[in-house]
Amino acid sequence: MLRVDNASVFFAARDGRAVQALDRVSLDIPKGGFVVALGTSGCGKSTLLNAMAGFLPLSEGSITLNGRAIDGPGADRGVVFQKDTLLPWKSVADNVALGLKFAGVSRSERRDRAQELLRIVGLEDFADAAPYELSGGMRQRVGLARALAPDPDILLMDEPFGALDSMTREQMQELLVSVWARTGKQVFFITHSIEEALFLGTQVIVMSPRPGRIVARFDPTFVQTFARDHDARAIKTSPDFAHLREEIRAIVHHSDHHEATL
Repeated sequence: MLRVDNASVFFAARDGRAVQALDRVSLDIPKGGFVVALGTSGCGKSTLLNAMAGFLPLSEGSITLNGRAIDGPGADRGVVFQKDTLLPWKSVADNVALGLKFAGVSRSERRDRAQELLRIVGLEDFADAAPYELSGGMRQRVGLARALAPDPDILLMDEPFGALDSMTREQMQELLVSVWARTGKQVFFITHSIEEALFLGTQVIVMSPRPGRIVARFDPTFVQTFARDHDARAIKTSPDFAHLREEIRAIVHHSDHHEATL
């Protein structure tokens, strides 16, 4: 389990003031949990993810993974960024295996693991291609495979599909559900899309504008239904999906409006 306990983060502004990005956030992500954070820009979603990844220290509170305090980056956490951040001079397979190389894994083992993951994300025929030869969606699939290569306990995903066209984005959502169902990984996923959050999350948290607080939590079951039935259209057009989408939309808009009037 990843556990966030009363996490707060302050940044120093140029004028010397302390700016609070997160305010006493508490959250549990159990084994197999898929938690999606939703909120307007500047609400602290990425700050929270960066703290989970060990890129950013907390000012107050703690974050633990399987009972161990997070105090820096580690192979037990795989990160997928908004941009694919692939190395253009390396092949697709070498990009996937990069973390394994740093860990001292042999070349033959790295190649086998990369090929296995490229099969999972549907890119087994592109192992020797260069990143610039791939589409945006394909590059994000390579990024997902790279994050999975060291077999982390949790995937941390910072709006990985935000720059994709709508059709590719839906394909990537369905691929991610397939990988999640197959591997049982914990996932923390950031998005601005209410529909994406509902479709993917076993838990959806709504965060307030700065300082980021969790103002609402939901436990939808649509992702489990899709993993079983593979009918995304039936889910997204269902009355239950539409009702919960509008309920969350009202909370997000109310929170944003309240901040704007302060």
